[in-house]
Amino acid sequence: MVDPSSGAEKNNGSFSSLGLSEPLVKAVAEQQYTKPYPIQQEAIPPILRGKDILGIAKTGSGKTASFVLPILELFHRTKSVSSRYASVLVLVPTRELAGQVADVFQELGAHLFPKVKTVAVYGGVSINPQMQAVHGADIIVATPGRLLDLIGQHALRLSDVEILVLDEADKMLELGFADEMDKLFGLLPKKRQTILFSATLGDAIQDINATLLHNPVKIEVGEEETNLDLIEQIAYTVDAERKGPFLRYLIKTETMNQVLVFVSSTRTADNLVVKLTKNGIQAAAIHGQKGQQIRTEVLQKFKAGKLTVMVATDLLARGIDIQLLPYVINFDLPRSPKDYVHRIGRTGRAEATGKAISLITPDDQHHFKIIQKKMGKRVEQIDTADMDLQGY
Repeated sequence: MVDPSSGAEKNNGSFSSLGLSEPLVKAVAEQQYTKPYPIQQEAIPPILRGKDILGIAKTGSGKTASFVLPILELFHRTKSVSSRYASVLVLVPTRELAGQVADVFQELGAHLFPKVKTVAVYGGVSINPQMQAVHGADIIVATPGRLLDLIGQHALRLSDVEILVLDEADKMLELGFADEMDKLFGLLPKKRQTILFSATLGDAIQDINATLLHNPVKIEVGEEETNLDLIEQIAYTVDAERKGPFLRYLIKTETMNQVLVFVSSTRTADNLVVKLTKNGIQAAAIHGQKGQQIRTEVLQKFKAGKLTVMVATDLLARGIDIQLLPYVINFDLPRSPKDYVHRIGRTGRAEATGKAISLITPDDQHHFKIIQKKMGKRVEQIDTADMDLQGY
């Protein structure tokens, strides 16, 4: 499948100039990506030439598409997706990331023919449907433990893998997957292309680089800065006992149809959903105490615009990427200014404007001043004491 002789045209700031074919450029446009991120500009051409990659890139830098697009392009060029076993393996640290990476493959490969079959496999759910799903898959996106389980059940083998991607390799090591990864590396063909992405370049990653990568192209791209100028920020001062009614008032009076609400705890998330639902607002929560299937369904419904409010804790929301999200509401303030910027940066993406709203109680005032100082922006505060929230 790998086509190492294929170079890219001179890059002129478009996806087509990176060597991508029309079906992929069309899919990229439909996902409303206006131009390649720096990491995509640097990674796509050498991946198409069959080079190994060592990429240092944080969440939000555009790294997923930087390996998804060239891998799909290589399938498109060879027109061969009929191997019995997968020729591409993507290893990831978490269930959420497995699902999201598989979704990106499916979205960006929507116009390819023949179709490229991508399957995500991870623990926390029944293995039996996954054993059936991997048959005939071209691309497997997997967490290490579940992949070893499937190999142990003889549901798949890695002998046909031509491209290995390690996404968030440092996180996999942090989560204790080192032994599983070593076992998997021993099952892979020696001759293959390896693409490694990590947020940091520690000793363990250097060891993997020395062991697995052959003369890699090194790419280092920092996390994309959130453009705060595209985000309209506003804060409402509200007593703690009036926060719930005021949230419902905001959603209804501003006719919000897609809003991500951040809270500080799973308990608050669940309580908020109950109150919103009772008041006729479609809402669901996503947090660590929800089952994997429920979390996946909630995220899919919210992305598709079939759910008005998704209530999330910081832990579960860090990997969520939603294009053109119009509203983010901080029901509770985060602990750090950095998390505040990360939260509100969920809106105002792809050069589109967005609105970020924070509910500030008297106890929050000092902390919110610190957040504004660190951010370098003053946020207008509106007092809600005189607002009539009866009926909300």
